[in-house]
Amino acid sequence: MASLKDLRTRIASVKATQKITKAMQMVAAAKLRRAQSSVEAARPYAERMGTVLANLASGFEPGAGPALLAGNGRSETHLLVVATAERGLCGGFNTSIVRLAREKALALQAEGKNVKILCIGKKGHDQLRRQFEKQIVDLIDLRALRQIAFENAEPIGKKVIKMFEQAEFDVATLFYSKYRSVIQQIPTAQRLIPAEIPAGVAAVSYEFEPDQDEILAVLLPRNISVQIFRAILENAASEQGARMSAMDNATRNAGDMIKKQTTIYNRTRQAMITKELIEIISGAEAL
Repeated sequence: MASLKDLRTRIASVKATQKITKAMQMVAAAKLRRAQSSVEAARPYAERMGTVLANLASGFEPGAGPALLAGNGRSETHLLVVATAERGLCGGFNTSIVRLAREKALALQAEGKNVKILCIGKKGHDQLRRQFEKQIVDLIDLRALRQIAFENAEPIGKKVIKMFEQAEFDVATLFYSKYRSVIQQIPTAQRLIPAEIPAGVAAVSYEFEPDQDEILAVLLPRNISVQIFRAILENAASEQGARMSAMDNATRNAGDMIKKQTTIYNRTRQAMITKELIEIISGAEAL
C-alpha cells in the first residue's frame, strides 16, 4: 500500500496536470475562434473557384484542355499531398488524416502504381516515415508561422505544379481534415491534378477577354494554391477543435483521478489513525 506521502505527491502531480490541460483547452478555444473565422471566409472563394473550373471544363472534350485541368493522360505515378498539424495533443486528428492517406497509398501500390508523398506538417511526416520513408519527397514545415496566409500556401502550390511539369507524377491528391464542429472533423481526399470538378454544377457560358488559354494559364495554377490554402485553414480549425475536445477529456479524467486518489488517501489515513488508537488502547490495558 502506498504511503500518505506518496499519495499526496500523486494527487499534487495530477492537480498540476489538470491545470495544464485546462489552460490548453482555453488556449485552443481562443485559437479556434480565429481559425474558424478564417476558414469560413476562405470556403466561398475556394468553392466558387471550383465552380468556375467546372464550367470551363464543360467546354472541352473529355481528356482535352490544359494539362492541369485534364491531366496528362497517364495515371502511373501519384503524388499524395498530406497536410497535418505541426504539434500533437489533439486527439486522433493527425492519425485520421494519415490513415486515409496510408489506405490510398497501399491501394495504389496494390494496383502497381508508383506513390510519392509530400508532407505538410511534421506529425504526418513522423507517422508516414515509418512505412513510406522512401516515398516521401519533401517535408514542408510551418511551425515558424503564427498565422497562415495565402503567401505561405502559394509556394507549395508552385512546387506541386513544377513537379508536374517535370513529369515527376501524373495525379496529385490532397489530404486534410475538413472542419465541421468541435467534436467532428472529417478526413478528406481532394484531387488537385487533374482538377477535381464538382458534380451537379449548372453550365454557364463565359466570354473570355483576352482569350481562354491566357486566362486558364493564370487561373489553374492559382486554383491549386487556393485549394492548398483552404486545406491548411481547414486543418487549423480542425486541429484546435480536436485539441479543445481532447484537453476537455483530459481535464475531466484528471478530476476523476484526483477524486479516486483522495478517497484512497482518506481511507489510508483513517486506517493509520485507527491502528494507532488500537495500539494506544492495547498498551493502556496492558498496564
